[in-house]
Amino acid sequence: MRPAAGPEPTPAGARLVVRGHVFHVAGDATLATAREQLVSLPDGALVIAADGTIAWLGDHADLPAEHARTPVRRADFVLPGFVDTHLHYPQTATVDAHGGGQLLHWLQHCIFPAEARLADPEVATALATAFVRQRVAAGTTAALVFGSAFPAAQDALFAAHQEAGLRLVSGRGIQTVGSAAAAPLLTGEDEALALVAEEIERWHLADTGDPATARLQVAVVPRFSLSVTPTTLAGLGELYAGVRERGVYFHSHLSENDTPGVGEVAAVRAAYGVRDYLDTYDGRFRPGSAVGGESLLGRRSILAHAVHCTDAELARLAETGSSVAHCPTSQQFLGSGTMPWRRTTAAGVRVALGTDIGAGDEWLVSRVLNDAYKVHLSEPGDAAVALHPAELLYTGTLAGAQALDSDARFGNLDAGKEADLVLVDASGWPPLATILEGVARTTDERSAADSTLFALLMGLREPAVSGVFVGGHEISSGPVR
Repeated sequence: MRPAAGPEPTPAGARLVVRGHVFHVAGDATLATAREQLVSLPDGALVIAADGTIAWLGDHADLPAEHARTPVRRADFVLPGFVDTHLHYPQTATVDAHGGGQLLHWLQHCIFPAEARLADPEVATALATAFVRQRVAAGTTAALVFGSAFPAAQDALFAAHQEAGLRLVSGRGIQTVGSAAAAPLLTGEDEALALVAEEIERWHLADTGDPATARLQVAVVPRFSLSVTPTTLAGLGELYAGVRERGVYFHSHLSENDTPGVGEVAAVRAAYGVRDYLDTYDGRFRPGSAVGGESLLGRRSILAHAVHCTDAELARLAETGSSVAHCPTSQQFLGSGTMPWRRTTAAGVRVALGTDIGAGDEWLVSRVLNDAYKVHLSEPGDAAVALHPAELLYTGTLAGAQALDSDARFGNLDAGKEADLVLVDASGWPPLATILEGVARTTDERSAADSTLFALLMGLREPAVSGVFVGGHEISSGPVR
């Protein structure tokens, strides 16, 4: 039975003008055009229509007369909602878990035992509530979420998001092989496929039934290649081929850690006998990278990390329209290295951003952008790059919507799109107010905009987030009633 529909995006007949310094990267921008397409309106106004879409955006001085008496919501800054393309619901309570070491050791000693706790429905429901609360506090309006192995926990996650009105793409974490520590998370091959199919039928587009309006969507999510077998991958490829046109997503991890002797990349190559890690997701998971099934790559396929990809892997990601969820914060925590920004983007791969909660310890996308700026400025030699403020904003908003194949609906503040907004009031976080007051003043509008946006993204913290809207509806930190 289909779950009950969620809240209406806006009350009937509602209108609202949101006024403040508006920043967004407009149009069908790319990383290469983000600077040119950055919009800065120091005294901007955005009109939210009754259907929750953006009816008008411009300078407040030019606000159409028909909106002169429309209620006004003021904020210091108005941004598009942040889009997080990789974080883990079962790791909500294990952010920065100690006991670690690098990726494979950390999974065994910290994460698998913690995720096993979600077999208890009460634990799962409490975590789902906390997860939603954290998302709202951080202004994350859309997210691609790595789910729990347990169907009841996934039900709790989807139900919490439906009640709150947030956008969610998620899928149960699929594991069919693993160590003793992972045993509570494992299922048989046939059961794994059956559970994925059931989740798709239960939750994909469950709120509206229409891909043009739904906020709840499902992804096929094997944890990573070492947690499944060739038989699992063959079955998932066949399943995905049958649901791809319904808008179902594919999500997993790729080439996160390559430490000699304990690295994920070498372990995958050895386990499958393939040339490249990506081959296992591309249907070429037989020894020698021979074809064994359907490819899982495509325009709704998002792979997290891609720190140690070969040139051939990057070319294949670009060719298939697959995207990378870049997670610089967690990559530092696990000692995984740094995704090479210049090489990855030069290959034509779309790069969006992921907080990677819980190896990542920052829920706020702008905090992860802060880390991205630092790590890529510190790459060696000619690989170093100082990311422009517009490129940072693009990566944390529109690039994520594009990776989710949903940029026609959200990701920036173009008229006609659904009004997904983050409102910021610097007084909520006094250090941010101090930083903004110290921004060098200049008569050059573009330079002033760049400096202000950079200071905002670098200095923003959750207490300064004063409002979060999804589809024109303001989302509170608790469920919508």
